[in-house]
Amino acid sequence: MKQKITISSLILIVLLGGLYLGFSQSKKEPVKSQPKVTFIELGSVHCIPCRKMEPVLESIRKKFPDDVKVVFHDVWTKEGKPFGTKYGIRSIPTQIFLDKNGKEYFRHVGYFPEVEVIRILKKKKVGKATEQ
Repeated sequence: MKQKITISSLILIVLLGGLYLGFSQSKKEPVKSQPKVTFIELGSVHCIPCRKMEPVLESIRKKFPDDVKVVFHDVWTKEGKPFGTKYGIRSIPTQIFLDKNGKEYFRHVGYFPEVEVIRILKKKKVGKATEQ
């Protein structure tokens, strides 16, 4: 009799555990929305004006984590060179801004101050910057 209680208890625990897992798995994680803008920096880690852009890129990442995807391609490397060709750049650094559909809406060559980057992002209604 004692063994039946143990087996019954075990079966009950397994069944309740399965129900719990079923309920917990049915809850969906909120889907992260696509960024409103992709901000692409084409440059090199060995280029002085490009290196001056690094803090700007990092600040934009922190201020607009949901609205802006920041991408850097070092076009002086084998991996990054195809992006230089793809975007037809002639000088570095070059910043390219793509809308949510991947269509280029602005391009700049040379060092680009953060305040100007934010002005361009606002054209696509990028949300308020988070306080840092």
